Amino acid sequence: MSYLFTSESVSEGHPDKVSDQISDALLDEFLARDPKSHTGIETLVTTGQVVIAGEVTSEAYIDIPSVVRTLIDRIGYNRGAYRFDGDSCGILSAIHEQSPDIAQGVNREDAEAQGAGDQGMMFGYAVNESDNFMPLTLDLSHKFVSELADIRREGKEMTYYRKGKLVTYLRPDSKSQVTVEYGDDNRPLRIHTLVISTQHDEFVTPLDDTPEAAKMAEKEMLATIEKDVREVLIPRVLAKLPEKTRALFDSNLILHVNPTGKFVLGGPHADTGLTGRKIIVDTYGGRGAHGGGAFSGKDPSKVDRSAAYACRHIAKNLVAAGVADEALVQVAYAIGEARPVSLCVNTFGTAKVKRSDAEIAEVINGLFDMRPLAIERRFKLREPIYLETAAYGHMGRTPRKVVKTFRSRYDGTAIEKEVELFTWEKLDSVDSIKKAFGL
Repeated sequence: MSYLFTSESVSEGHPDKVSDQISDALLDEFLARDPKSHTGIETLVTTGQVVIAGEVTSEAYIDIPSVVRTLIDRIGYNRGAYRFDGDSCGILSAIHEQSPDIAQGVNREDAEAQGAGDQGMMFGYAVNESDNFMPLTLDLSHKFVSELADIRREGKEMTYYRKGKLVTYLRPDSKSQVTVEYGDDNRPLRIHTLVISTQHDEFVTPLDDTPEAAKMAEKEMLATIEKDVREVLIPRVLAKLPEKTRALFDSNLILHVNPTGKFVLGGPHADTGLTGRKIIVDTYGGRGAHGGGAFSGKDPSKVDRSAAYACRHIAKNLVAAGVADEALVQVAYAIGEARPVSLCVNTFGTAKVKRSDAEIAEVINGLFDMRPLAIERRFKLREPIYLETAAYGHMGRTPRKVVKTFRSRYDGTAIEKEVELFTWEKLDSVDSIKKAFGL
């Protein structure tokens, strides 16, 4: 019997994602100037206000307000009508130095003995139902809100006339949700339901002040948005999908667009945002598992982040190598200890090799060094690579090299660095895994 599974994603303008991006933008600024920086930065955003707290130990000095305002404007909160914008929001910083009691477990005379920054368990997951080895529900959810943001920035579609000028009615805050119908063999059969909720301008003016006129204007706006989702957004996303995925969309698709009605008030004004509240969006959309630790704002000595990336790398390469159709990798640490206390692999009965999951885990343990410093070095995690992870998922992204520039407002100097993004998504261990399993 078939079954349904659902995942959601949110745009860069969602208040929780605004918070994540601020935390990671500040992390990048510290790492660009001092790669040994240790950070645990938390951000809260609400009406006209940004509050930044947490722990930082670094030789670098950062102009926090300038970084935050520039980022908020870039996300798209650049108009007073949003009641939260980069030019006018208040910024309160309550950052202090990292606790020496925690630091003593991480900073060691012998660098190789660098301990885990905290206890806990981390997971990595991969499945071969999409080209990037991500759950299809989440992969599609990311694509819809990402494409919606592209349309908003381009300003050429989903538009109306404001003060005689053609502009997009889209605002930065949006969410998506995709439900896929799976068959008995756990393979996707069709896209069952798509939900798109997008913040928008109030682009239809009521004819008068009566409640009836307001309802008519809202109905017209919602009809326009739904039409544009059907005729602009969905075709743009489909055009970028592989044929096998496009074939899953059929005429029976259930579509919900702004199902609660108009969505004019949004972003931090309508909903307070916090760093780390979208950990399922950040990872696997509810598939596999999650250890509970958030990523954004944390430097790579925090295994919440770095070990989760390492586990994803192992799981993805395992599936790509043909060891299994699906893999969940768990690692766990004790604070201050370098070596993990455990490493576990679950293939959900999909293994293609004549070994138990415990035996697969034993082989993996011999192939990959999971000490925190080894992970940092393997994936080049002491580079300023984190802002790009803070929206549209940390996993399933395309590895690439980019040049990033970090400017100082005080002396006008600029630091230019070429960095590699999403290194944990590389399929660079497939051959060694195949050899280890005789494939």
